[in-house]
Amino acid sequence: MLWFWLVIGWIGFAILPWYQQEYGFWTLEWLYDGYPMYGDYSPAILQATLHQKFWLLPIAAFLLAPLALLRAGRDHPHYARILISCGLGGLIYLVGQGFFVGISGWGFGWLEAMFGPLDVRQYGLGYGAMFVAASLLVMLCTGLAAAGAMRGDVFVTSAIGTVIALVGLFVFFPVARIFIGSFVDIDGNLSGVAFIRNFLDDSIWGLGCLAGGVCGVAWNTAFLAVLTAVSTTLLGLSFALVVTRTGFRFKKPLRVLTVLPIITPPFVIGLALILLFGRSGAVTQFFADLLGVEAGRWLYGLPGIWLAQTLSFTPISFLVLIGVVEGVSPSMEEASQTLRAGRWKTFVNVSLPLMRPGLANAFLLAFIESMADFGNPMVLGGNYEVLSTEIFFAIVGAQNDAGRAAVLAMILLFFTLSAFAAQRFWLGKKSYATVSGKADNGAHVGLNPGMRLACYFTAIPWAIFTVVLYGMIFYGSFVKRWGFDNSLTLDNYGDAFGIGWGEHGIVWAGAAWDSFWTTLNISAIAAPLTAAVGLTTAYLLVRQNFRGKSAFEFGTMLSFAIPGTVIGVSYILAFNVPPFELTGTGVILVICFIFRNMPVGVRGGIAAMSQLDKSLDEASLTLGANSFTTFRRVILPLLRPAIVAALVYSFVRAITSVSAVIFLVSADHNMATSYIIGLVENGRYGVAIAYCSVLILVMLTAILVVNGLIGQRRLRREDRVEATPDKTSTGNLREKHS
Repeated sequence: MLWFWLVIGWIGFAILPWYQQEYGFWTLEWLYDGYPMYGDYSPAILQATLHQKFWLLPIAAFLLAPLALLRAGRDHPHYARILISCGLGGLIYLVGQGFFVGISGWGFGWLEAMFGPLDVRQYGLGYGAMFVAASLLVMLCTGLAAAGAMRGDVFVTSAIGTVIALVGLFVFFPVARIFIGSFVDIDGNLSGVAFIRNFLDDSIWGLGCLAGGVCGVAWNTAFLAVLTAVSTTLLGLSFALVVTRTGFRFKKPLRVLTVLPIITPPFVIGLALILLFGRSGAVTQFFADLLGVEAGRWLYGLPGIWLAQTLSFTPISFLVLIGVVEGVSPSMEEASQTLRAGRWKTFVNVSLPLMRPGLANAFLLAFIESMADFGNPMVLGGNYEVLSTEIFFAIVGAQNDAGRAAVLAMILLFFTLSAFAAQRFWLGKKSYATVSGKADNGAHVGLNPGMRLACYFTAIPWAIFTVVLYGMIFYGSFVKRWGFDNSLTLDNYGDAFGIGWGEHGIVWAGAAWDSFWTTLNISAIAAPLTAAVGLTTAYLLVRQNFRGKSAFEFGTMLSFAIPGTVIGVSYILAFNVPPFELTGTGVILVICFIFRNMPVGVRGGIAAMSQLDKSLDEASLTLGANSFTTFRRVILPLLRPAIVAALVYSFVRAITSVSAVIFLVSADHNMATSYIIGLVENGRYGVAIAYCSVLILVMLTAILVVNGLIGQRRLRREDRVEATPDKTSTGNLREKHS
């Protein structure tokens, strides 16, 4: 296949436009606008010979040398050495020339001092550069395989090399740029003084709240995150205990409630709370009229954000904890009771310590989600400032201080990574495994009466409150103007999603259609790519052993620890200028969603693939199939649950994401959440809630469709037969049950 990738490289160098096109990544309008002679659309070979970009010519040498190997193949004595040298050298040179020559000439002052001013310039890399880079990368990986890496398996080395290159470019490079950006002053110059000034700013670390004043934004964010993590973990544990350790009759509806906040756009909870407890809210007005007092604004600030985040993130804690609570071995609890310990002591001394990993993970997830949350503080923040909104205003506000935004993002990243480290320290290296290969037919110990009542009085009112809240969401979408004119109307849906009929057919008259179609298109493109990258990475981690595997896994999971706000700022700093000029395009949104949501696909794939015996791979390889065929025809069909999870999660998160998206949208690529922010800022709550209601229905439909298309994993022959059991099988079935 070497010849194929060499052809790809030469197509990129000699045919496709080398630089990014102004029409966008997906369009082909450049074909009719002066291609190939016009400078902006010329391929690299013409850029070098006709347009004075002489520094592109050496790239041809890295593509020419491997041509000598086509006839001799692997029998050539220097096959591996030539491919590795050309692939690695070509990639280094390709990226280096992009940094050395930029949009204003030389990219560094010392180059201009050495060679003098440069009359020509270059823009961000485009189609041609992408094809050449892919060719050089595969060339390098093929050379490594020929040198004996991964037992000479080209597919495995290429997969590892591709994932490393993508994670390095779209995770580590932006993080490095945000670190460098924190040392840039407001004039764009590197300055340690600028970093110290921004980092030690009293508005970040001030402790005025101890004297009745205002605390710094860093302490506000950390305090809110701890409050949210504690409340959501306790509520999630209460829900998990009610479902698994009690005879509560409505367990299934309780589980359904865990899905709704996950597929809910980030502003919905805040808007619903405003409809209930805002100055014109139903509850606020009721008590104001009943008691004859003025309606208050207590909702705006710390109480409101905390309440909204607890509502939003409790389902995540529940989903984490229910598996842990169910996973505690009943035999351990029975042994405790055999030793005459009561239910309370058994729970405190046996069950609860074994739930420690789940509690730590639930706390960690809620802490990170609270840190990264942008929607709820934006809607309900009032005068309570947090890092996510401060970063946003530092970028788009009147101050337009990218250096301050970078420092705030670094502080936010420090908090989240510290939480990861604290979790690992708290769990230590102790073993919490209680389920072995032996049968365990015991039943879980029920809760003692006092604790059962405590769980009921915690979980059931909260569940009822959640139902009322979502009822208000859908009701509020049909109200003309909440608090002033509560008459029912369809105007909100008409304003957002109105459809008309014109001379040329259907007219999408609603103002929200543009952002709606953009959101669906980008989410639909990002979801399968996210699943593909995640599951391929999981395959490499579970099925392959190679040097640096732990660092490889850490790199693929790093984006999960990075809050969305930090991702947004880092992408602005990294991809706003050549050689990777992507801001304002739909491509950067797709890339952001892929690497933001990839860790879920990785973890799901690892969990599912760990259950598949390696003898399946060995049998396929023994029968003559290569690694790629084995992965495609043996492993993937058995990973259907993981594929469904990765597709659904990535699609839903792409639609509901706001903290990263808010920095990356443009006039041509406006996402739904960004559009909803504008509606909220203009006080058009009814239209905003109507838009959110439509998105919820779309995501529920997508979940059902994906489950239907992918189907279920079939492991037994009986799963393939859908027939009425005969008398013998029915008799055997009855014998088993009896």
